[in-house]
Amino acid sequence: MDTEKKSRSQLKRQAIIDAAKRTFKSIGVAATSMDKLAEEAQVSKRTVYNHFATKEALVMHLVSELWLEAMARNQGQYQADKDLLQQFTAIILTEIEFINSQEHIDMARVAFGHLFYNSEEMNREVEKMKLLETALLRWIKAAVSDNKLALTDVNFANEQLMHLIKGHCFWPQLLAYKPLLTSEERQHLADETAKMFLSRYQVTA
Repeated sequence: MDTEKKSRSQLKRQAIIDAAKRTFKSIGVAATSMDKLAEEAQVSKRTVYNHFATKEALVMHLVSELWLEAMARNQGQYQADKDLLQQFTAIILTEIEFINSQEHIDMARVAFGHLFYNSEEMNREVEKMKLLETALLRWIKAAVSDNKLALTDVNFANEQLMHLIKGHCFWPQLLAYKPLLTSEERQHLADETAKMFLSRYQVTA
């Protein structure tokens, strides 16, 4: 019986989250009321509040979900016996494919649209995300430990890398002045980004 109740509760929670994604995307966070979310999710307003005390809490859940999904998607591991450029390009491409997906861009717009007017909240979220270790950061650290990369500030180098990537496949799409990249464009971006990064930091014999 407890398992059945828990299952129903989880289904309702997911229905609320899915309704929030649709509604926030279509009319924005500010215009979405808890009544509207309850209607969209086909649950009672009380059920919505039981899972999320405020609309802001629901937005923050979506932001966290976005980051956790990004980390779960990219499980690339450093492999000492494989070509450095080849494996680095592959892990960058995986990151680009997620960042440049329509779902990711849509949810990022929702999050930024809300957090833009809540600077303190945004700063807190950014600081929390900085504590999370992505696949790219783990790869860089492993390559440094294997004496394949020479750099003194791993976090700074990782930020450089993310700026190179997002400058082409995230920010232009988030601001809607460029379309999503094609498969060929994503591969080209991964190739050139990996080459640029390694030309600066790779240890040469």
